[in-house]
Amino acid sequence: MIIENLLVSFGAEIKNYREGDVIFREKELPMYYYQIKKGKIKLNNYTEEGKEFIQNIFSEGHSFGESLLFVDRPYPMNAVVLEDSAIYRMSKQNFLNLIRNNPEVSLNIYECLAERMYYKYIMLYNLSFQNPVTKLKLLMDYLKSYQDHKKPYSFQIPLTRQQMASLTGLCVETVIRTIKQMEKDQIVKIERRKIYY
Repeated sequence: MIIENLLVSFGAEIKNYREGDVIFREKELPMYYYQIKKGKIKLNNYTEEGKEFIQNIFSEGHSFGESLLFVDRPYPMNAVVLEDSAIYRMSKQNFLNLIRNNPEVSLNIYECLAERMYYKYIMLYNLSFQNPVTKLKLLMDYLKSYQDHKKPYSFQIPLTRQQMASLTGLCVETVIRTIKQMEKDQIVKIERRKIYY
């Protein structure tokens, strides 16, 4: 999202995280801008019963949690490392200075935030459906919308069945059964446990 040279010139440092590390927790105050150099993280919450709800998954080149640097409110979610990661971390003040001095970066931030809002609208709408096929298809349509190839089975879903369940509010068993039914209905194709849509 922000080129690495610019990040470094404004004081960003690379921090290494291991799978399972928590970068920030719900109710902590935002202090840093984060951008992934390598790896994958998820934003999540847990219900009172301990069930995980994944809000989003980010990988190389993505930033996360930056919208909260513009308001004085605590994080409403956790950021958890899904695989060993190297992440640029820059103080909130340095981040705000960077965007004040680089209007083109501000435009990129606006576009990113608009895209995230679009994703939230789609997922919020998705929660209104009862049919698991509809829920999973809406998620797959959103993920595939960023690909050039639109032919059937041209896109490998980059999520595990557990992650799909956590993103849609379904239980993993329902996702497994529904994916098998979608394969029978020729909506998806499964090869070596990978889902192609």
